[in-house]
Amino acid sequence: MAARTVTQGLNVFSKFLSVKLWNSRIKEAVNQGSAQKALLLFCQMKQKDLEPNNLTFPFVAKACAKLSDLKCSQSVHSQILKSPFGNNIFIQTAVVDMYVKCDKVDYAYKVFERMPERDLAAWNAMLLGFAQLGFLGEVFCLLDGMRFAGIHPDSVTVVGLSLGVLSVKSLELVRGIHAFGIKNGVAANVTVANTWISVYAKCGDLASSEKVFDEIDVKTVISWNSMIAGYANFENFLDAFGLYRRMLVAGIRPDASSIVSLISSCVQPEALFQGTLIHSHGIKLGCDLNLSVTNTLISMYSKCGDVNSARLLFDCMSDRTHVSWTVMISGYAEKGNMDEAMSLFFSMEKVGETPDLVTILSLFSGCSKTGSLELGKLIDSYAKSKEFKDNIMVCNALIDMYSKCGSIVEAKEVFHAMREKTIVSWTTMISGCAMNGQFEEALDLFHQMRSLGLKPNHITFLAVLQVCTHAGFLDKGWEFFNMMTIVYDISPGLDHYSCMVDLLGRKGKLKEALEFVLNMPIEPDAAILSALLSACKVHQNIEIGKYVASRLFEMEPQEAAPYVEMANIYASTGKWDRVAMIRLLMKHNKVSKSPGESLIQINGKTHRFTVEDRSNSEGVLIFTLLDDLALQLKDDGYLLHLGYIPEFEFI
Repeated sequence: MAARTVTQGLNVFSKFLSVKLWNSRIKEAVNQGSAQKALLLFCQMKQKDLEPNNLTFPFVAKACAKLSDLKCSQSVHSQILKSPFGNNIFIQTAVVDMYVKCDKVDYAYKVFERMPERDLAAWNAMLLGFAQLGFLGEVFCLLDGMRFAGIHPDSVTVVGLSLGVLSVKSLELVRGIHAFGIKNGVAANVTVANTWISVYAKCGDLASSEKVFDEIDVKTVISWNSMIAGYANFENFLDAFGLYRRMLVAGIRPDASSIVSLISSCVQPEALFQGTLIHSHGIKLGCDLNLSVTNTLISMYSKCGDVNSARLLFDCMSDRTHVSWTVMISGYAEKGNMDEAMSLFFSMEKVGETPDLVTILSLFSGCSKTGSLELGKLIDSYAKSKEFKDNIMVCNALIDMYSKCGSIVEAKEVFHAMREKTIVSWTTMISGCAMNGQFEEALDLFHQMRSLGLKPNHITFLAVLQVCTHAGFLDKGWEFFNMMTIVYDISPGLDHYSCMVDLLGRKGKLKEALEFVLNMPIEPDAAILSALLSACKVHQNIEIGKYVASRLFEMEPQEAAPYVEMANIYASTGKWDRVAMIRLLMKHNKVSKSPGESLIQINGKTHRFTVEDRSNSEGVLIFTLLDDLALQLKDDGYLLHLGYIPEFEFI
């Protein structure tokens, strides 16, 4: 009997040691980032009839969280509930975090609610879950619950609160949380500071990001990366480069995230050279094989106008994710090359990669830019078949696409079929009506939107002012311009001022328009001055035209448009000596006028036509027909009726 008891004891002890060994191996796999291996070890452990203990399940739950695998997570949860450790606070906290990482915050909250006791880690896990999804109301409710339960917030709590504010991008709330963090003594925590750098930048306050960064005593590589990413958020590649140099001088070794942030700041054509330098530097650091780096490089080259380099990188990739495909498709769509965009889209599906929401939105954007109604309808049908049309962003993109393709009826059908409409939906529909000449209906929509209690934003007012500009509603234009500032306390931007200048110019009130420009509280840009110069051409006002053109020549000496506009003003009044002077000035400044281009789509294929380009196989027939139409229009007096002035073709 005694021998049997000893044997049983030895077996129990042996199993205890075996479980401890398996736990150690599972923990090691998780910490090394091998979540799949950790779950495989867990399965093997079960197959050997070894029962997991309270130390096993937290590691297994963490592995499921890393994979964001819901099915696996539910299986592990069911095993936890059947075990003696179902009410263990550490295990339950791990389960909450596991469901949060699977984007199932409702499942996480059910577990959290049923916990018999909760420690700080449990509250933080739930708070971070709501924060990452932007559920700000729930975040603050949890904070109140923590206070009521006597739980003191720590650095993780403040990080969660800071992330939650990103959903509304309220600087006032960010500053409040910053003060809350200082009061709770966590401001010196480098993780908290790094979060504030990022949040301030994303909320548009770069100065506060820089202040927080400068106040960090011991900066980590994440601190530097966060500040570089902040500059990238403002597309400020010069400051991003300057900070990167400081980082290298400080002896901080950059990582792949540093390179990604730097590349992200180079999204303008003028930053292409700097982008290629970072590309070379990334290769030297060994980051060129990093998937995120490659995807960001493809995006950078595309946005800088070098789609060929982007495609070369894409073609050389041995492992492509749906992000890689989407970035390349977006590059072509942004450039207006819908033939290549659609070709890649079909190839993406063929290799088994599923297009996501961003892919669909990119294609709709490309169709909007090129007026490709036929392709737009095709993508609309695809979006419907894949149940993307339940998404508000997709519906908004559809309204925009159909409006810009001239199919306002279909745009309205999408708008009226939406179960929920945001301010973006209303603004897009107002803009769509405006660009299709339905001005009164556009203003009716604006008034309906306000009557429903929706607050218009600066983009809404821009759309309404564009309605007034195209319709010539000067009094209403002033009404809405004043409403924006007085009623809604929205400061007008350059685009709003440009609309008012354009509206005054179209109504022939050039002196008032010039006075408006000279009294603006912000410096006018080229768009505002160009709108005034165009009005001078229409109304043949040489005096104001000369002044405006001279300012444009200073601002954009290489831009052909102001030279052409001024030359047309002189030509319309018969001042041919002045026309010759403009021509000499263009030659002196080495300004060249790019030829005009138009495109049409037939059977899904894009055909481009450039001025004087007769390379099309049907060129002879096309230009013969165009010449006949021009003669017929001239005979019928349509050219004169429309106030047609021939383009400045002799430059």
